[in-house]
Amino acid sequence: MIHQRHLIGKGVRIIMERTVRKKAPRLSPLLAFPALLPLIASLIMVAAMTDARAEIGPENERCLLCHNDKKIIKMGGKHLFIDSSVYAATTHSYIGCRSCHTAINEIHPNDSPKPPRPTRATCRECHLPIHAEYAKSLHSSKASCTDCHNPHAVKTPLTISGKDINDMCAKCHNLKKVVATHIKWLPQADLHIDALPCITCHTGSKNFVITMAIQTRKPGEPASAFRLATHEELSRLLPEGSELGSLIDRDNDRFISLDDLRAFNSQVRRKEMRLWGMMTPEVVSHTYDIQDNRWDCTFCHAAGPGAMQTSYVALPDKSGGYTRMAVERGAILDILNGTPDFYMMGATRSRVLNIIGALIVAAGLMMPIGHGTGRLLTRARRRKPQP
Repeated sequence: MIHQRHLIGKGVRIIMERTVRKKAPRLSPLLAFPALLPLIASLIMVAAMTDARAEIGPENERCLLCHNDKKIIKMGGKHLFIDSSVYAATTHSYIGCRSCHTAINEIHPNDSPKPPRPTRATCRECHLPIHAEYAKSLHSSKASCTDCHNPHAVKTPLTISGKDINDMCAKCHNLKKVVATHIKWLPQADLHIDALPCITCHTGSKNFVITMAIQTRKPGEPASAFRLATHEELSRLLPEGSELGSLIDRDNDRFISLDDLRAFNSQVRRKEMRLWGMMTPEVVSHTYDIQDNRWDCTFCHAAGPGAMQTSYVALPDKSGGYTRMAVERGAILDILNGTPDFYMMGATRSRVLNIIGALIVAAGLMMPIGHGTGRLLTRARRRKPQP
């Protein structure tokens, strides 16, 4: 998970590494050429909008000849193995291995009987604003950047699932203990934790949307057995060579309409699958504290909040990340046909259910109102003395 500003930091490093490396020692990109930062930032943001699955460059290929081979695990440990397809999808792949591991020379690993331990760049060299923000948080003294983020598999907020985010937190925070702590004040804490990344409430992140992912389970298993479907599992449902998006985007226009959702839900229910949504932030903060307004249930459970209007379907890719596809605005509110497995009390509205509910209430009121009106109109007759 990388904050939006990380891309700018890395972009600065990409350009400056190429222009400065031969003339000067490593220089923090945030200190060199400050007048060029706005231009560089613009260029990198444009580059970031292109396909994140970067090709492995010649420099990286040389390193991955050994580090992409699982035999290296027996030689030195799991940390030496790097999955090339996963690494290629990271923004770190743009800058190359030696941008961080500067001690590696041209003849590595044959430079000595026992190759020296490679130097590592400190994250603050490129991510200085995030480092400063994180240093003020409750976590800073308890976990380093790499305790949560694998630099060889790091993903942006838009290409990672909410469950993956919670899995990072679970490295230290036991799920059962988290549920036991939250249930003291939060009703159905387990359901909340299943539908919210921890950072939604415990950071100052913003721009919340509903991100839906396809989940699957084996026939006969309970609802708790649902898990995120993999790229391989979903690919089996399509003709060979088809794009994964066509599983739900029937006209392949890179946009999911309410009709697409309805058709998809009618099909997947017979295949032990469902669409499950999570309220995720698009702009991630590393403040890590307790946000006071999250104690207020109306932060999520209010009629038609902004987050309910914007939604996406996240489809898994081969690298382990996700590609988002926009969904028709407000479709998440159609719980009967659009997202029958995702319901947020107080926020999700169905026009059909509203009408049915109004008719039931009206029918229930007709009896006492009609009876009372009839008695009122006939009171004079009922008061006449009996012969």
